[in-house]
Amino acid sequence: MSGLEVLQGTSGGAVPRPPALETLGIAPVEVESGRVVFEMTPEEWHYNLLGSVHGGILATLADTALGCAVHTRLPAGTGYTTQGINMNFLRPVTMETGPIRCEGIALNVGRRTAYATASITDLTGRLLGHATTTCLLLPGGGHQPTSTV
Repeated sequence: MSGLEVLQGTSGGAVPRPPALETLGIAPVEVESGRVVFEMTPEEWHYNLLGSVHGGILATLADTALGCAVHTRLPAGTGYTTQGINMNFLRPVTMETGPIRCEGIALNVGRRTAYATASITDLTGRLLGHATTTCLLLPGGGHQPTSTV
């Protein structure tokens, strides 16, 4: 399957979501070529010692959207890995923030690398965080989803 087909299957329930997304409560809500949106509702167990969502949770949300946006543009049998991620946290996220969305957009997908950007917002559109990534593309290194049962 192409990356887009895998992500559409995950979003539609035909392909199981990765265990990490299940554990963290991150769900795909929109998938199209070069663009994905994930949602997450902050819970107390996402908190750090300061009483806000841990930056690592938000970075995982952003990394998921970044990588999946790139994945939607890859042909079957092509894998990828994150070479680097740059994350900026603009506002604290708490349970009072309510559900948050992360939109990832693949800006450039070349032969060996891809570049993507992601924005984390609340449901009113207020920007909470922003991230960019460079992914290394792995022709012939694709991974087909398998059942986790």
